[in-house]
Amino acid sequence: MRDFRFFKTGLILILMLVLLAACSSGNDSSSEDPAENSDIVDEERVIRPIEILTRPQASSPDEFETANLIKAAMEELGLTVNLNVSPWEKLSDVVWYERDKWDIAGWQMAARPERLDPDEFIYNLFHSQNVEDGYNFIGYVNQDYDSLAVEQRVTVDRDERQQLVHRAQEILAEDVAYFFTVNPMLSYVFNSSVFEESSLVEMAGLGIKNYWTYINIEPTGTQRDMILNSNDTVQAINPLYISGSVDSWVTELIWDRLMRVDEQGLPTPSAAESVEWVTDTEIKVTLREGMQWHDGQPVTAEDVKFSFEVPLSGEVPMYKPFVDMIYDIEIEDERTLTFFIDYPWAAFETASLAKINLVPKHIWEPIIEDLKDKPENAESHQEANPIGSGPFKYADWKFGEEVVLEAVKDHYDAPKIDRWIVRIIPNMEASLGMLQTGEINFLAAYTGDSQVLEQRVNDSADLTMISSVDLGFRFFAPNHRRAPLDDKAFRRAVASVINRDIQVAAVWKGFAVPSDSVVSPSLEFWKNPNLNYPSGGVEEAKQILQEAGYEWDKNGKLLYPQGQKEQLGN
Repeated sequence: MRDFRFFKTGLILILMLVLLAACSSGNDSSSEDPAENSDIVDEERVIRPIEILTRPQASSPDEFETANLIKAAMEELGLTVNLNVSPWEKLSDVVWYERDKWDIAGWQMAARPERLDPDEFIYNLFHSQNVEDGYNFIGYVNQDYDSLAVEQRVTVDRDERQQLVHRAQEILAEDVAYFFTVNPMLSYVFNSSVFEESSLVEMAGLGIKNYWTYINIEPTGTQRDMILNSNDTVQAINPLYISGSVDSWVTELIWDRLMRVDEQGLPTPSAAESVEWVTDTEIKVTLREGMQWHDGQPVTAEDVKFSFEVPLSGEVPMYKPFVDMIYDIEIEDERTLTFFIDYPWAAFETASLAKINLVPKHIWEPIIEDLKDKPENAESHQEANPIGSGPFKYADWKFGEEVVLEAVKDHYDAPKIDRWIVRIIPNMEASLGMLQTGEINFLAAYTGDSQVLEQRVNDSADLTMISSVDLGFRFFAPNHRRAPLDDKAFRRAVASVINRDIQVAAVWKGFAVPSDSVVSPSLEFWKNPNLNYPSGGVEEAKQILQEAGYEWDKNGKLLYPQGQKEQLGN
């Protein structure tokens, strides 16, 4: 039997849509709807059915329900819209590796410490050099934006850079690069009878689920394992490839980084004992003494140099943007390296030194060499026993079930727990049940009804919930390679009918805020509060379409402008 709350949510959504339709029709009774006053017949110009990729309701009810809202809103414009429901692993493979084969896809950018600086989102998500195989999977190309994205990277003055970051957000809003939905409230629940609450670390935009919590959390008794949930499957445990947010939870613990972003959002030395800026383009790094890989081999300056150079080889496209500016790395002695970069880069410590996973050269160099004559690259390689030097080491991985990591007690950031375990639980109701029975003791992923979660916590003396606005954001990605989504006017019209306030109220039950930017409201200094992101409803959308030359046939179907016909359907 279907969960009653989904039935209730469905009723709420229907009521909201009725209200939306009534409000968006406008108050001017004399206005004519072009879709209702047409005698055009032109089958070649009818826009084909648009497909929206989304995860299933059981694993991601918020995304699934939002997809249905967007589908209904787009249909008010005379479009035919189909939902293609796919598990995350299939959906992500299509979006990432078949970049010209999809229309719109539900997606999210997860909160990670290195993303507290806006550069990663501003540059990597939208610069045109990342279209082919990088983070710009939507195919967004704007030369003016490219110039701005580069300029904000090299502007060291914080106030000047703020203005550039604000302008970049304005361009993205004007172009409707994404169909933004919400910044969720991060609501994490832990068992306070298992862990000491004061030992959890809260970070702005990331909440209490972060590296510093994993390192510092203190057991109160004999239960010394931290057991988390994820609704998405771990697809790869690979330091050179991140296929999803849960993968990153694992990799940041197995592999060290030269720097880490601390709880204040500032980069701080980690595997590096010190980081010294000799000049604006010359950075000296001194490694900690005595570090070892999990196979017992010492961590060397050669390993570090290799880790930063291998993304430039062409075998690691995902990480190439984070090292592009490095033109040389000199090894001074067994613990000291000097990085030389092409230009002053304001985010170098956060977006490069705190981003790149340190990998053992003795393991990865022969792998990279072997891949040079093969069609696949290092992103598709999976070690049988992943080797890092981080505070946790790989113990076990049952695909689709769980990943088990063991604490490295002699690490410089030695954890206080014994094991870190993430269990794959696609169903949110099952996750709540396992939290209450103690099968998990930290709810790290929850995409269900936050009111239900809050009530469960209130009903239990052992559970504590801590909430804050997410650094990450939810959106539906339009594929700019495919008509009509390649047309800014069409995208602006679709954005106009996507009511984010309804999503907050009906889907998120108030546990989110409307999103209009890649920069979260939690980053007050960087967030531009005055963006021209469309939100006027159906009337505004139809006006945008009319002004761009779109028409409606006698059946109310949306047509391309004169001289343009459907290509993909032929």
